[in-house]
Amino acid sequence: MEAALLKVVQSINAYLSDYILIFLLIGCGLYFSIRTKFVQVRCFGEGMKRAFGGLTLRGGKQSTGISSFQALTTAIAAQVGTGNIVGASGAILTGGPGAIFWMWVIAFFGMATIYAEATLAIKTRQVEKDGSIKGGPVYYITTAFKGGFGKFLAGFFAVSITLALGFMGCMVQSNSIGGNFENAFGIPSWVMGLVLVIICGIIFLGGIQRLASVTEKIVPIMATLFLIGGLIVLVCRIQYIPATFGMIFKYAFTPQAIIGGGFGAAIKIAISQGAKRGLFSNEAGMGSTPHAHAQANVKDPHEQGVVAMIGVFIDTFVVLTLNALVIISTLYTKGGILENGYAGAITETISKNNLAQTAFGSVLGSSFGASFVAICLFFFAFSTVLSWNMFGRVNAEYLFGKKNPKLCKIIYSVIGLVFVFLGSVASNDLVWELTDMFNNIMVIPNVLALVVLGKIVADQAKAHNGKLPAKAGK
Repeated sequence: MEAALLKVVQSINAYLSDYILIFLLIGCGLYFSIRTKFVQVRCFGEGMKRAFGGLTLRGGKQSTGISSFQALTTAIAAQVGTGNIVGASGAILTGGPGAIFWMWVIAFFGMATIYAEATLAIKTRQVEKDGSIKGGPVYYITTAFKGGFGKFLAGFFAVSITLALGFMGCMVQSNSIGGNFENAFGIPSWVMGLVLVIICGIIFLGGIQRLASVTEKIVPIMATLFLIGGLIVLVCRIQYIPATFGMIFKYAFTPQAIIGGGFGAAIKIAISQGAKRGLFSNEAGMGSTPHAHAQANVKDPHEQGVVAMIGVFIDTFVVLTLNALVIISTLYTKGGILENGYAGAITETISKNNLAQTAFGSVLGSSFGASFVAICLFFFAFSTVLSWNMFGRVNAEYLFGKKNPKLCKIIYSVIGLVFVFLGSVASNDLVWELTDMFNNIMVIPNVLALVVLGKIVADQAKAHNGKLPAKAGK
């Protein structure tokens, strides 16, 4: 039964990622890049200043919503997860080192897309009488499409994201944590599942402000830890860095030389892997991170739009790229175990789950390398579970919580915790494929609404020249 379901889901994903997903992601990113006059370039410096100009790991209790930096770290917590380690590893194994180039392309245009998402999330959010904020794609979808069609698209999105992130997505994260800890420390994956359930349960029930308070501390620390470890490896392999970048660009356009097969099929695999894993990693266009940005205490939608762009930059161009450089410079260069591609007996011992551990272990020692990656992935995936649960909860309340939001929150959280545990013992391939399918489906209504509301986004971008006004960000 499971094998049959896996084949069906894989067929659906192949069609979505090879055709619809690539068209929507690149098309939407290109559309907003042009309409905003490449806001991701023009306002990049402003975004960095707004994100880190008043950096603090103690944002304090907000009277309502969360601080702009807390919104960013909550979004980054969702973006920087297993997609950066396990997902990128899978993309490199399947599509070759060139898949990373296509991830960069997706991320560059995705920065314009996520600017649009965050801008519209602020523009269309609703503030309740008690000060609580409701915002996210369901609200700008119903703004873009009035009447029954808008409600249908919003409901379709809400169901998809609840399944994709709140349930299936959290299974992916706990699955990766369990597998890596079992490989590194010999701890049974189900034990890690129970540990996650207990910790997450405490935070889930504390609401958005408790979650934001956790992510604003975890995200900077976990990113710094991973960057230090990765830079140590790259320093040790510095003589292979030019060849590493060379392979990324070479195999982006001639992937058949490393993954085999004909040129047409190989380039299709490389691009689709970059698009699929790029989406899962930075989430631009997926409609997930707007839920966090909608909670930000900012007056001007543009302010949070440029901050949101920095999340994609950190996720893909910093964390994911560092992981990819470590993998390629240690395993694909001269003398590496994948020098001749992912073929033959090596496929029996190397998979996307242990590729990063093998890469780090080749320099840091197999035991320490496995432990280092397992610990980093625990924090990456754990923080992602927190954010994804919140994203799903917003939509569960939109669907079922109008009369009794507190009861809806409790029921949803309990179900979410069950899925967290199931992920630690479920089949890895099926979990990943189901998550990919729902991620892909979410993109469709989200991108449709973004494009329809493109003028609002363009007007916001045109009103700013990328420079901070006096005292901004203080």
